[in-house]
Amino acid sequence: MNEDVEPQSGYTSPPPGVPVKELRFRLPNLPEVRQFAEDEARAVGMPEEAVGDFVIAVNEVATNAVTHGAGRAAMRTWVISGDLVVEVHDEGSWKPGPLPGAVGGMGLWVARLLSSDFTLRVGSGGSTVIMRFPGKG
Repeated sequence: MNEDVEPQSGYTSPPPGVPVKELRFRLPNLPEVRQFAEDEARAVGMPEEAVGDFVIAVNEVATNAVTHGAGRAAMRTWVISGDLVVEVHDEGSWKPGPLPGAVGGMGLWVARLLSSDFTLRVGSGGSTVIMRFPGKG
């Protein structure tokens, strides 16, 4: 996992010319986030057995964004070399966790395990998680 205090300019942006889909959401919109994620996974030909784990990872990060961030967030997706990249950004500040013995606070840990690449960027502009998942099987 890559954790930086301040994002580098342009680091989280997709390459120029790559189509990007975006969804802005709040806590009540999490079912829409999961459906959006599932639709994106299937659109890139992600193997059916991987779609469930993908949706879980996206849901964990999106839930963190709207419950621990500023209450609203944005998700962007794009494809690079057949892989699906998901970026979730909120304007809140990231807090380390989970604490020893905690029964919650493991969403980012779960997402990191389920993705092939995971980057967490935090700074004065908010928190951004970028995950990469293999597309076609």
